[in-house]
Amino acid sequence: MRTQGEGHVEEATGFEVGIVVPRLSRAAAAGATDNCVARLVRELEGAGLLVERVRGVSAEFIKLAAPMGTLGRAAAEMHMKKLTYIGMELQFQSDQVAAFVRQTDGSLFSWRERYSCFRYLIYGIVNKTNSEVVLKFDDKEFHWKQSESLLTRLEAEGVVKLVFPLHDEIKRKQLLRNWALNWLDFTWQPIDEIYSYFGTKIATYFAFLGMYARWLFFPAVFGLATQLIDFGSLQWLVLPGFFIFVISWAVLFLQFWKRKNSALLARWGIHCSLSEYKNLDNVSFLSDSLTVEEKEFGVVSVVVEKRKFQRNEWFGVLLRIRNNAIIVLAIICLQLPFELAYAHLYEIAETEVMRYLLTAVYLVAIQYYTRIGGKVSVNLIKYENNQGEESSSASLVYKSYIGLFYHASLHRDILALRRVLIQRLIVYQVLENLIENSIPYLKYSYKKYIAVHKKKRGKESTVGRSVRLSTRVEKEYLKPSYTASIGAELEDGLFDDFLELTLQFGMIMMFACAFPLIFCFAALNNVTELRADALKLLVMLKRPVPRAAATIGAWLNIFQFLVVMAICTNCLLLVCLYDVEGKWRIEPGLAAILIMEHALLLIKFGFSHFVPEEPAWVRANRVRYVAQAQNVCSKQLLRSISKFQGKLD
Repeated sequence: MRTQGEGHVEEATGFEVGIVVPRLSRAAAAGATDNCVARLVRELEGAGLLVERVRGVSAEFIKLAAPMGTLGRAAAEMHMKKLTYIGMELQFQSDQVAAFVRQTDGSLFSWRERYSCFRYLIYGIVNKTNSEVVLKFDDKEFHWKQSESLLTRLEAEGVVKLVFPLHDEIKRKQLLRNWALNWLDFTWQPIDEIYSYFGTKIATYFAFLGMYARWLFFPAVFGLATQLIDFGSLQWLVLPGFFIFVISWAVLFLQFWKRKNSALLARWGIHCSLSEYKNLDNVSFLSDSLTVEEKEFGVVSVVVEKRKFQRNEWFGVLLRIRNNAIIVLAIICLQLPFELAYAHLYEIAETEVMRYLLTAVYLVAIQYYTRIGGKVSVNLIKYENNQGEESSSASLVYKSYIGLFYHASLHRDILALRRVLIQRLIVYQVLENLIENSIPYLKYSYKKYIAVHKKKRGKESTVGRSVRLSTRVEKEYLKPSYTASIGAELEDGLFDDFLELTLQFGMIMMFACAFPLIFCFAALNNVTELRADALKLLVMLKRPVPRAAATIGAWLNIFQFLVVMAICTNCLLLVCLYDVEGKWRIEPGLAAILIMEHALLLIKFGFSHFVPEEPAWVRANRVRYVAQAQNVCSKQLLRSISKFQGKLD
C-alpha cells in the first residue's frame, strides 16, 4: 500500500491490525458523530495511522495501516533497538534508516516490530487536556481521565471488544499455495516467508518440525529393514545395533538443530538468544525491586545488587521445589490409580476393538487431565522468575509415559508392549489431529451461526433476505485465537504443538527396541503434521500475535533429557529380551548391555561437545562485527577526546 505524502509517495503497510467495537444501527451511527468511536477514529488518524471502518453483521471493525514514516516515529519514541550493518544493535533513528539491516523480504521492520509499533501508537493516545473528557456511546456516558489511554478506557467500558492482528490476504494466499497445500515437496518450507509473516517464534517451530521430519526418515528406513530382512545368525545383533544407531541419530539431530537455529538467527539478523531475553527480564525484575532512593540517586552498590540477585534466585529455586513436590503428589494420588484401572480393564478386554476403544477413551481422559494439570501448573509457577515454561512442559511430558512404564514392568513382554505402543501411537495421533483441526472449525461455525441468526432477529433484517458474512475482517474476528490449552496468559498455541512433538519423541526413543517400526509411523505423521499445522494457522485461526523467541527454549532441554532416558529404558528392554528365564543373571550378554549403556552415555556427551553449535560462517561474521564495532567506537571516542582537549586548550 502507498500513500501520497508531501510531494512524494510514501510506502505503507497493508491493514495489519483490527479493532472491534459494537455495531450501532445505521440511523444511530449516522447521528452519532460525537460518540467515543468517532473520537477514537479521529485520534487514530491524528496519530498518523490509515483508518478504514467496516460494518459487519455482528460488530463494527476499524482496520489500521501505517505509513513507514509513522512506524519509524513510533520505533524512535519506543527507543527500539535494531541491528546495524556493523553488527551492533543501536537505537533506531528515523533519519538514519540506511544504517539498519533490512528484513529478508526487504522491509525495514519485522512483523513483531511493526505490531509493537501499532500497539504503541494506539495505546499511546492519551488525554492531554487539563480536564476530564466526557465520552458517549449509545446511551452510555463515561469520563476519560487526564493522561489515561483512550483505548484502555474503551476496553474497560466494553466499547472496544478486541484488538487483534489481521491476515494479509495476498501473503496468506501465497503461503497457502507454496507451503500449506504444497504436498509434493514433503518437508520443504519457505522459512523466510514464514518468518516475515508470523515472526520468529512460529518460524523457529516450523524449522524445527521440518528438520525433525526429514531426519526421521533415517531411523524409519533402518527400522523398516529390521522388520523385512532376515539377518540369520546375526539377528541377535540387530536390536542392539538399531539402539546404538537411534541414540547417535538423536544426539546428532539435536546438535545439528542448534547449528541450523544459529544460522537462521544470523540470517534474520537476530543476535539475542532466549536465555538473554530471560536475563534481561530478571534484570528488569531486580530494578523494580529497588527502593525509590536507590533509583533516584543511582547509588546501588555491588553488594546490594548481588544480594538481591541471590535472594531472587534462591527464592525461585524453593518455589520450583515446592511446585515439583505438588506435581509428584498429584501424579501418585490421581494419575497412578487411573493408570492401574486402565491397565486392569485393558487386560480383561476380550477383543482388539474393545482395546482400541478403551485406549481412545483413556487418551481423551488423559488430555483433559493434562489440561487441568497444566492450568494448575500455570497458577503455581507464576512467580518462578521466567522458569514457568520449562517447569510446566517438563511435568506434562514426563507424567505421560507412566502408563507405558507400567505395562513394560508388569508384563515384561515385548509383544504386549509393542501392541500397546501401536495402539497408543495410532489412536493418539488420529485423535490429536481430529481435535486440533475440528475444534477451531466448530468454534468458528458456532460463532458464525450465532451472529447470523442474531442479525436475522434484529430490526434491520428484511424478510426473505439471506444474511451472510461478507467482510474478511469479520470472518477473522469470529475465528478462534492461537492460544495454549493450559492458559493464554503464559503461552501461545505453540505450547500444545511442542508438547505433542515432545510426547512423540519420548515415545519413539524410549521404546525404540520394543518396536523399531514406530519411526515409520512417526515420520508419516510429522509430514502430515507439517501441512496440517500450516493450514490451521492460515485458514482456521486468527493471525497469531508475534512473540519474541530466538530458540525453542526449554523444549530443547527436555529433548536432550529424553535421549538420556532413552538410553536407560532401551537397555532395560534389551535385558528383558535376553533374560528369557526371568532370573536377572549377569551373563555375558547382559554385561555387554550394561557396558553399551555407559558407552552410549559417553557418545551422547561426546557428540554434544565435538559438534559445534554454530556454523563457522556465523562465528566469523560475529567476530568481524565485533571488530567493526570496536573500530567505530574507538574512532568516535578518540574524536570526542580530541574535541574535549581542544576546548581545554
